[in-house]
Amino acid sequence: MSWLFVVGIVVFFFGLLASIALHELGHLSFAKLFGVRVPQYMVGFGPTMWSRHTGETEYGVKWIPLGGYIRMIGMLPPRKDDPEGMLRASSTGRFQTLIESARGASLEEVGPGDEDRVFYSKKWWQKVIIMFAGPFMNIVLAFVFISIVVMGIGVSTYQPVIGEVAKCTIPAAQAGRDCSASDPATPAVQAGLRPGDRILSYDGHKISSYDKLQGLIRASGGRTVAVVVRRGGQTLDLSVPVTTNQMQSLTDPDKTEKVGFLGITPTNARERQGPGMVVSTMSDLTTRTFGSLVNMPKKMVGVWNAAFSDKKRDPNGPIGVVGASRIGGEIAASHEPGLDKLAFFLMMLGTVNFAIGMFNLVPLLPLDGGHILGALWEGVKRGVARLTRRPDPGHVDVAKALPLTYAMAAVIITMGALLIYADLVNPVRLNG
Repeated sequence: MSWLFVVGIVVFFFGLLASIALHELGHLSFAKLFGVRVPQYMVGFGPTMWSRHTGETEYGVKWIPLGGYIRMIGMLPPRKDDPEGMLRASSTGRFQTLIESARGASLEEVGPGDEDRVFYSKKWWQKVIIMFAGPFMNIVLAFVFISIVVMGIGVSTYQPVIGEVAKCTIPAAQAGRDCSASDPATPAVQAGLRPGDRILSYDGHKISSYDKLQGLIRASGGRTVAVVVRRGGQTLDLSVPVTTNQMQSLTDPDKTEKVGFLGITPTNARERQGPGMVVSTMSDLTTRTFGSLVNMPKKMVGVWNAAFSDKKRDPNGPIGVVGASRIGGEIAASHEPGLDKLAFFLMMLGTVNFAIGMFNLVPLLPLDGGHILGALWEGVKRGVARLTRRPDPGHVDVAKALPLTYAMAAVIITMGALLIYADLVNPVRLNG
């Protein structure tokens, strides 16, 4: 294990901790802006490692660095027929006892003068902003990291410049073997193409990107095509007898198709892109993250199978803090150029932050999205009451959802533990 690997793990881990801290800072900032009293701001869970009181809030770090929280007073409202900030005795069923116990714990910190400083008393839109501010901070961080990579460092893209010329035509199914005497020379060899040649035009079409060139090559099988290249300071006109080959499909990697074949490999270079590429990247990331959340149960079955058998871990499946930090170590220890390492590192941090933000917006308690849904429902009920001139329905009692909340919390904790175990015994690796 190299020292770079360890450094990468530590740096990425603390990058994730900083992201968690900023997530909670988003909640804290707007809670204080709207006058909610916040007794605690903590990064981590479990026993306190370090803390300091500033004003009415205790800021600290706990020993288990797997999340964070802020504690706002009055997260759960009293029942409608209870005096403000007080609870009457209850001796109903098991779930009701659980709900009232949690309600009492939520209200025990509410003291004289705190009536307007409890979370449940705030306007519905203020509650939405407070709870949305945390995930929004992660989404902003993702946008910043991805923007730095796309517009600052540049995106690694294939160029219409020849990097290598294949000597012979080998079907995709036999890729990797050496040429034999019976294998025909590639069209690139026959035409005299060389590494370093920049293709300016192909079959009369001006070439501005490798993607365009690749599409034209695949569509020109069986024809002799005019190709203009720049070699050194010269411009050369060549005729290339394009053949056909069984190649991997561009739309479905599991399939092959018979297409035009030239026998060249493009060079790879970083190019800075504009804001449009950032928006496109964020859009693609949103689609992929949403799909991952929808398929999370199925993906977790795959994690379970990989953790307790010799099955290969899905590289596109979920990973935990341990697994993500380990990938950070692999990035740091790789032989890639420093700029490529930095770009990969920042893109990973951006992707993880975006996933954290989107996951927290799932409309189920105890996630932020569950509180947002409750606040929105309160706004709808009050809006309808105003329109129909009915009495104000009051606060939405999210405490009634506590049995489901505890069940969801148990699922999240179990998923987190499984991911940590899988990341230790069968981690996702960059090189497969």
